[in-house]
Amino acid sequence: MKETPARDIPVRRAPVQPRGASTVEAVLRACSALLERLPLEQINTTRIAAEAGLSVGALYRFFPDKQAIFDAVAVRHMERFRARMARLLVRSALRSGPVVLGRMIDAYVEYLEAHPDFRALALGGHISALARESQMRPGAGPAGLLRAFIQKRLGAGDAATLDLRLRMAMETGERMIAYAWAQPAAERDKILAELKRMLARYLFD
Repeated sequence: MKETPARDIPVRRAPVQPRGASTVEAVLRACSALLERLPLEQINTTRIAAEAGLSVGALYRFFPDKQAIFDAVAVRHMERFRARMARLLVRSALRSGPVVLGRMIDAYVEYLEAHPDFRALALGGHISALARESQMRPGAGPAGLLRAFIQKRLGAGDAATLDLRLRMAMETGERMIAYAWAQPAAERDKILAELKRMLARYLFD
């Protein structure tokens, strides 16, 4: 099924015609395909355009540079992951903050395993500050789901303090997951288990 570009995709010009939307979609799919089989440093706009069957000029109508395409791919994955977690929380009767946090970390690791294109961007630190910020706003991204859970089910207090704590937890979590991924499997599991305990204590104690 064809998907529409995510609302936060940083494009030069948002497509208003079906043909433009198809061009954006082709660029994103081509970039994902290249990320799955090539080192990131070998990917450029010329190669992405060729993979998509487009001219470089057609690509530049919607994306100003390679980073904008990387960001668009990453934001779309983050929104897909958020939607997956939202469905999980709707179906779940969980009321334990640490359990919900642990489930989210496990699900994120599984998502990284299943999507090598996103993994290359997320673990390699190749998502821009602007794109990451778009997913850290209150109500956006996985942090927004955790924020809503804490407020609605656990009766959290000051919203500004909660937002700061969630931002710090997300920044810490991303870095520690990247570190864990670089370790042997057995060591990775230990690091992730400790990460869950550390963040649970920080957010819920």
